[in-house]
Amino acid sequence: VQLQASGGGLVQAGGSLRLSCSASGSTFSDYAMGWFRQAPGKEREYVACISWSGGATDYADSGKGRFVISRDNAKNTVYLQKNGLTPEDTAVYYCAAYSSSGFPHRQAYEYDYWGQGTQVTVSS
Repeated sequence: VQLQASGGGLVQAGGSLRLSCSASGSTFSDYAMGWFRQAPGKEREYVACISWSGGATDYADSGKGRFVISRDNAKNTVYLQKNGLTPEDTAVYYCAAYSSSGFPHRQAYEYDYWGQGTQVTVSS
């Protein structure tokens, strides 16, 4: 499956942004989807995960209460709605997919496919 992330940009602290990740090349609902982020000089970190049907979601502590992951299998797209952004949320955000069993997967090595990343910059 090929993944294409979009929706990043520059936003002021306290603002909101919605990232999208469109998939092609395979049956989208065969994959659970996740979002990760990587800030300069830091390791790639887990943000959120959503199950194959969208019925289950999981979040890293950093995003709980502020981020919402969702998916539209008819549109082959997963979303990450980010609210209450802070400068600490500045990073390149990646979407990823896995087809193995088990939910959620919080480690990058558990994912099979990755999008190219979209930059999110939050100004103070």
